[in-house]
Order: sequence, then C-alpha cells, then structure tokens
Amino acid sequence: MLLLVDLDGVVYRGADPVPGVADVLAARAKAGDDIVYVTNNSMHYRADYVTRLSAMGAPIEPEHVVSSARATALYLQEHEPGIRRILVVGAGGLEREMRDVGLDVVTSGHAATRASQEAIDGYEAAGRPDAVVVGLDPQVTYMRIAVAADAIRAGARFIATNRDPVYPTERGLRPGSGSIVAAIEAACGVTPLSIGKPAPLLLEQAARVVGREAGDAVMIGDSLATDVAAARAVGARSVFMLTGVAGREQLDGLPPEERPTAVAANADELASVLEQLAADPGR
Repeated sequence: MLLLVDLDGVVYRGADPVPGVADVLAARAKAGDDIVYVTNNSMHYRADYVTRLSAMGAPIEPEHVVSSARATALYLQEHEPGIRRILVVGAGGLEREMRDVGLDVVTSGHAATRASQEAIDGYEAAGRPDAVVVGLDPQVTYMRIAVAADAIRAGARFIATNRDPVYPTERGLRPGSGSIVAAIEAACGVTPLSIGKPAPLLLEQAARVVGREAGDAVMIGDSLATDVAAARAVGARSVFMLTGVAGREQLDGLPPEERPTAVAANADELASVLEQLAADPGR
C-alpha cells in the first residue's frame, strides 16, 4: 500500500510522540508499504522532519517528507516552468524548498524594506517576480502584505501553500497561513491557487515522489476538514485518527460520502485497520 501520513496529531502531538504509531509505520514499511509523510505546515525544511521522525523510530527517507512548502516547490518545478523569480511570504523552510528546485527567491522582508526606503511599489521592490508564494510567516508585517499585494496586482501568479486559518501550538491556536493568505487576497482581489490539504495537489505531489498515484493511497490523518477531505478529492481511502484534537462526535451526522473509510483511536487500532485495508484493496 501507499500510506500518506499526516504528522501533528498522528505521529506526534506537539513535542511528544503518539504512543506506538511510529512502530506501526515501521512494521508497515518492513512489510513493503510505501510511506510518505504529508503536512500543511510550510515553515520547516524537510530535513528537520527527518531528524525528528528518526528519533521517534519512524521509517523515514529525506524525500519522503512532503510539506505544503515542498509540494509547492515541486508543483512550480513540474507545472509552471515559466516561473523563475518568486516573492516569498513565509518562513525559512519555505524559502529553502523554493531554492532547492532552482527558483530565484526574494523574501517579503527584503522587498518591504526596499519599498519603504526607495519609495517604490512592491512589484518593483521584489524585482518584478513571476509569482508570489505565501505560507505561514511568524514575522509578517503590514508592509510584507502590501508588497505581496502590489506584485499580484501587477500580474504575478498568486500561490498559497495552504489555507489553514489557524495553527495549533502548545500555547493554543495562532493565526495560520490561511489568515495571511486571506489578508493578501482581500488587498489584491485575486484568489490564489492553493496546494495544501484539502486541495488535492499536496497528496498528488506526495504520491508522485514514490512513483504512485494518489488515488491508490490510504491517507492517515486527524482532520476531517483537511486530511479526509483531501483523500476524498483524489479518490483515496482514509483513516481518521482520534489521536489529535478531534473526537468521534465529529463523525455524527456526516453523510456517507464524507465519512472516512475507517476510524482508529490508537496505534493498536491503526495496525488492525491497516491490515484489513491491505487485505481488501477495494474497501
């Protein structure tokens, strides 16, 4: 099987591993399953995840972590060859993923400073970028939003890593990438292409990493709104994990077509569910 595995709420919760899940994934990898980790988080570089997952005992290869930042970079490389220079509103991991595929990156911080000092608009300050890529930027400012909106109004392609409105932290919910995207969208009047879940592109790029089709996958996640919805968008099966913030009550009242293929409350139930799905590919 191809397993597309969400991270926060499935493999770990904050700084702590979800008990037993890494062992279940290691056993599935030993049995021959392809495992690719997928996350809407756009802030971190994929090597950061490799270190963390290895320490937990989860099976991992560097190319088998596809964040929304990585998926955006791969999408641009494969589908938008005319885009060479990009203005990035986001954290360091997003910038590195863009540079890894050969893109010329201008940061919104640099463009904002130049626009203020030289009294020029954001499009010119960013060096006339072909696209604006927006992720979660903990250092976002009014001027960073302004230069991004300027560039998009001037014709730059508008691409969002994801549209999650909030981002869970140990100190509670904080504004997510979607909040920044929404501010720029309101300022420029342009709707972006979104790569992350629940849009299908993240899962499609993740499956392609191992030469598979996303529709063949089993998506393992803890969110009905993103993980299960993304699986449905690509025609994949899904396992809804109760190891994150969601509970069974979220399933109440869902029509059959919106329900996950299976539900697992812990690692033991996940192992059992995956055995059943492997035995019955048509389920």
